[in-house]
Amino acid sequence: MEIRKAQELVDRWIKTVGVRYFDELTNMAMLTEEVGEVARIIARRYGEQSFKDTDEEKDLGDELADVLWVVICLANQTGIDLTEALEKNLEKKNIRDATRHRNNPKLKK
Repeated sequence: MEIRKAQELVDRWIKTVGVRYFDELTNMAMLTEEVGEVARIIARRYGEQSFKDTDEEKDLGDELADVLWVVICLANQTGIDLTEALEKNLEKKNIRDATRHRNNPKLKK
């Protein structure tokens, strides 16, 4: 699915099923909450924390999709075209970081 299409689908869902967008501050708090859920899974699955019984069935893909959903909501309600924003961001990184990572001794193994 293209990013633009995802933005359209989320917007349609919000306006038909979800009634309306939560305000931007609520969505920012929700984004923080969802990122925390991703962090919890990562800390237990790939880090040193142990799983609690309630954590073992958590789906990382689903939690990442929740993060993406809220990011799309914030983009939609603030008038950001994520396709355009990502393209500009990649261009910036290609210029700024053209050799930075390759020349970083910390990344060489």
